[in-house]
Amino acid sequence: MAEDLSGAELAETYSTAGFGSPVRRGDRPALIIVDLTNGFTDPAYPSGADLSDVVKATATLIESGSAPVIFTTIAYTHSELDTVTWLHKAPGMRVMREGTPAVEIDARLPRNPGDILITKKGASAFFGTTLAATLTALRCDTVLVCGATTSGCVRATAVDAVQSGFSVLVPRECVGDRAAGPHDANLFDIQAKYGDVISLADACDYLAGAHA
Repeated sequence: MAEDLSGAELAETYSTAGFGSPVRRGDRPALIIVDLTNGFTDPAYPSGADLSDVVKATATLIESGSAPVIFTTIAYTHSELDTVTWLHKAPGMRVMREGTPAVEIDARLPRNPGDILITKKGASAFFGTTLAATLTALRCDTVLVCGATTSGCVRATAVDAVQSGFSVLVPRECVGDRAAGPHDANLFDIQAKYGDVISLADACDYLAGAHA
């Protein structure tokens, strides 16, 4: 059984194993805003939590530069409620029905007519969607992943992004979860293996200086 480490020992263990090096930041970034829909940002929904701070920080990031912005939403048809295996494991997600307010992007986020909206059925924004092709068509080389939840769709998107050849940055203030434990653990794992977890200020500076 693996030793239970914490703090500096944990960081040293991963560093010794060769994890945690910084990613290469390109000069054509894109923002992927993962599932900041009412069903996730409004605690009135069974799948939701109060992510007001995340929404506010993400709005600040969107307005800090001119990079392409891609929003995602999870939305299911009536027939998919019984055919999507994930919904048997996570029945709270059944509220994400096409055409309902639950799947609409949180109105507090700034959106422009040119922003892209991708509808997905699984955790990753890449799985079963046109996201990779869209990013390639936009000639993007780096993605900033924001949204909800850190331990679910954000992590899955970050993993698939790096596996698809894109450098990954995750602004810490722009992602959220239902509980601190899964949030912190998955940010640690993303930083160690898949991308750089950075501050909102760093992300804004990077976008302002990039040539999207």
